[in-house]
Amino acid sequence: MMKRTGGSLLLAAVLALQATAQNKSFLRLTQPGKQHNPVTATRQFLVGSTCTSCAVFVNDEPQKVYPTGAFAIEVALEEGENEFEIKSRGPAGDSTVRLVSFSYRTPEAPKPINSFNIGYIQTFPEGNLIVAPGDLIKIRVKAMPGGTVMVGNNFALTELPLSGSQTMPGIYQGTYTVQCNDPMINGRALPVTLSNGSQQVQRNTVYSFTLRDPQLQPQVAVTTGDAPFLKFGLGDDRLGGTKAGYLDEGVYLHLTGKVGSDYRVKLAKNFTAYIPQDMVKLLPAGTFPPSSLTGSWRVWGDEKFDYVTVGLGQKLPYRSTQQLEPSKIIVDIYGATANTNWISQLENTREIKNVYYDQVEDDILRVTIELKHNQHWGHQVYYNGNTLTVKVKRPPAKPGLGNLTIAVDAGHGGSNAGARGPTGVYEKEMSLAVAIALQQALRAEGARVLMTRVNDSYVDNNYRIISYRDKDPDLLVSIHLNSAADPIRIKGTSTYYKHVGFRPLSQYIYKHLLELGLNEFGNVGNFNFALNNPTEYPNVLVETVFLSSPEDEMKILDAGFRKSMADKIVLGIKDFVAASYAKPGE
Repeated sequence: MMKRTGGSLLLAAVLALQATAQNKSFLRLTQPGKQHNPVTATRQFLVGSTCTSCAVFVNDEPQKVYPTGAFAIEVALEEGENEFEIKSRGPAGDSTVRLVSFSYRTPEAPKPINSFNIGYIQTFPEGNLIVAPGDLIKIRVKAMPGGTVMVGNNFALTELPLSGSQTMPGIYQGTYTVQCNDPMINGRALPVTLSNGSQQVQRNTVYSFTLRDPQLQPQVAVTTGDAPFLKFGLGDDRLGGTKAGYLDEGVYLHLTGKVGSDYRVKLAKNFTAYIPQDMVKLLPAGTFPPSSLTGSWRVWGDEKFDYVTVGLGQKLPYRSTQQLEPSKIIVDIYGATANTNWISQLENTREIKNVYYDQVEDDILRVTIELKHNQHWGHQVYYNGNTLTVKVKRPPAKPGLGNLTIAVDAGHGGSNAGARGPTGVYEKEMSLAVAIALQQALRAEGARVLMTRVNDSYVDNNYRIISYRDKDPDLLVSIHLNSAADPIRIKGTSTYYKHVGFRPLSQYIYKHLLELGLNEFGNVGNFNFALNNPTEYPNVLVETVFLSSPEDEMKILDAGFRKSMADKIVLGIKDFVAASYAKPGE
């Protein structure tokens, strides 16, 4: 955490610069970023700012200028070159002119291959693969229609017929099943051949394919680093593949393949996941795949938490989820087989109501922890030696915020500037300004506040997660500002959560933010944002407003509005805490 040094000096400098430029004409364009712009969409935007007393014209047509000096102008393009003259005219008659052009071409429909050739070869999953017998490789080839396309010497692809959405001739597809001792999978790219009886052309796949010999010992690795995580799949969304959950260090994993830089992990007979290669250390051949009988269990509490401990022979992978109505924590332990003769449950637990298990598959042991309260306040799964431990957070001892420690995370910072508004202000500046207002509002309620940053500094998301795991806040609010390509129609506020047990926090805050008259952009669940992933404490991402919208930007630039927004977030937190004291079923 960073030591507090005061407010955002950078934001103050921006606002001061704006204040001194109220009358002198200038133009600052934030969209588009270049003077000449080839585009494929007819609708484009001219976004930026000028002096607060200036008028703005586009091709001599007057445009709306917001009190901040911001403007957002939609323009419709015609085929070919489109030139726009943007003029700012000050009250004294001085003017500034910028020229912007868009070269619009209607996107050409894909054309079939008319020469005897192969246009492209695609393989799925994408990337260099280490495969095992039974794995499937999907192959798609675009080539001259009417030919024969072979992969290797004996796997023929099928040319898709023209029907429905398939309007392109010459698309050949097939799904190849990897065989034992497969001669085609030899650590190199696969040869793809197009022939028509008299001619032949050959190309290679972009990626290579290596067969993991089933006669070899299983490949086993252990997790390394502070926060290794499993992914359900190979998604390439900007937030990455959806995380299945974090693991402790030193957890044994059975690796069965590799896609690019991700190892495939066999968790159970019918369940695989993926882990980045830099999060594991390979163990020597002959290491047994992870498996263990369970030993005795203990359920107990100390002055702060309740615990469930399960004895195992080695550190097995696991995954935890939250359930509602009634509230439960579910922990699946992969490779575990029940051999427990008793579960000792002590009377000093305050939040755990009951604990039991079920062998749902041969290689999946499911631990069910029933809670006394409807609201989840967090849990952590980790190992103490080879003993799996589930630490359960209790609700606060008293109502109100005076006994809570609340983490306030100002998004972005330093080299990670985030979105940019029409006036040139950056998300990192405004997220910090809102976070400081929230810090002050929470302190006024008696809460202890932990700040990720209090100045324009870069803090890695992984460090944020690890740091707050150690500091153990009662809940966390991460402050950001949204952005969209359309600065005119898209605006408003939204809140985000990942774990269903923490949704109420995001709902209460969202409800109060809408009281500010902001457009509704939604309460968004299953969000794969880094600071929504921890299970240790309730957490919420607040996308306060759309910084890309001149109207929303004007609001967030106002210190009074930021204070009102902070007050609304506090009201949402207070509602969340108050609701936590309701009896089960109320």
